Amino acid sequence: MLLIGPPGTGKSMLAKRLATILPPLTLNEALETTKIHSIMGLLAPGQALITQRPFRAPHHTASDAGLLGGNINPTPGEISLAHHGVLFMDELPEFKRNVLETLRQPLEEGRVTISRAAGTVTFPSQFMLVAAMNPTPDGKMPHESKSSPREIQSHLGRISGPLLDRIDLHVEVPQVKFREISGDRTGETSAQIRERVIAARKIQQKRFAHKPKITCNARLGPKELKEFCALEEETKELLKNAMSELHFSARAYDRILKVARTIADLAGAEKILSEHVSEAVQYRSLDRQLWT
Repeated sequence: MLLIGPPGTGKSMLAKRLATILPPLTLNEALETTKIHSIMGLLAPGQALITQRPFRAPHHTASDAGLLGGNINPTPGEISLAHHGVLFMDELPEFKRNVLETLRQPLEEGRVTISRAAGTVTFPSQFMLVAAMNPTPDGKMPHESKSSPREIQSHLGRISGPLLDRIDLHVEVPQVKFREISGDRTGETSAQIRERVIAARKIQQKRFAHKPKITCNARLGPKELKEFCALEEETKELLKNAMSELHFSARAYDRILKVARTIADLAGAEKILSEHVSEAVQYRSLDRQLWT
């Protein structure tokens, strides 16, 4: 997920709250996470097992070795410490380009391979990436910014197309109006949202019961997409038009299907409907170049 909005709109707060609505760790996930943190000496005294999903937030000055893992004898980096949890990268365009590009393999494969003179080591890295960025160099929305279109494009261009393709959701976070801050109206609690998430995850666990390597929709491969994300003709035509008019890539197509399947699961729908695909398409705003 990529959160795009001006400073002060709550992007970092939203990212930190995300871990509170995720389903609890399964026993296998807890064991894997505990092993990685134990290697790094990060377990608290007397702690036998990690029961909360990790939340890691490396600074934008982090090196590729700090993110992936490194040293003479390779040790896990931030992306492996976020295994089964959340990796939050604030001010995404401020990270070095080579550091950002190292994310591509882990996001695609769920693991990272490090080669050193002492040998080659593979660490697991099935994390949820949450990134945040300002929409323009001066932090304002494009229609309010004093930056030129070229400067805005250069700012956005610091995130490469291949990396952007691998991010499922581009979420615009606008300024919160005063009446919304000062009003009495409250939204859903994290506990209520979490119940919906757990229910959707149970649907997925039942769906993939005969495929132990797939734990959720995000892990679907090309073959499984055809099996579990089949579309009716009307919905297929909608997606075809979106792909053609908005120039989505083949990888974006896969991501849209996975997101639409998840939206349907959250709604308790057995089939992926047009409304689910339409919502998933809306989360590709940077692909559509709306900012220029």
